[in-house]
Amino acid sequence: MTRTFLFVLGSSRPGGNTESLARKAAEQLPADVEQRWLSLAEHPLPDFVDLRRDGDHVRPPASSTQALLLDATLAATDIVIASPLYWYSVSGLTKRYLDYWSGWLRTPGVDFKATLAGRTLWGVTALAHEEPEVADPLIGTLNHSAAYMKMRFGGVLLGNGSRPGDVLNDTGALTRAKTFFAQEAPLARFPYER
Repeated sequence: MTRTFLFVLGSSRPGGNTESLARKAAEQLPADVEQRWLSLAEHPLPDFVDLRRDGDHVRPPASSTQALLLDATLAATDIVIASPLYWYSVSGLTKRYLDYWSGWLRTPGVDFKATLAGRTLWGVTALAHEEPEVADPLIGTLNHSAAYMKMRFGGVLLGNGSRPGDVLNDTGALTRAKTFFAQEAPLARFPYER
């Protein structure tokens, strides 16, 4: 299967540090690898309503935004969550997108979990701390989501930056970006499975 990357941009600000770092990493992908970039700020999802236990409720029809994100997610071999570190985890826009995975798991005829199984989830984030450990909750969110879906997890490319453009001065992050997508991504596992 030809690799196709979906970059899900979870920042409310276009061109921020996280997106800049993700673009630096994407520059290293071979020319024949398809890239699709979708900004969750430009394609906002309504609040997710969990209807799993409401047997009498008819699921409302999907909006065009939901269909766009679902189709793009299903078409990708590699999904890159590019979310700034917000309160030590993913942004609200990103969390809402991941919440929709719960609904897509139960959408008739989609086979969401089976389709994503074996594909790869990656993360890119910029943080304003020198200590990378503060991003552990974000990394855990993405790893555990990948583990639940039986996906591979390529890890999270971390960069440091607060003001727009700061991450481009993080030489360590830019060096890691050159080989980030070239690494072999292992099957994601929950901590208790190791």
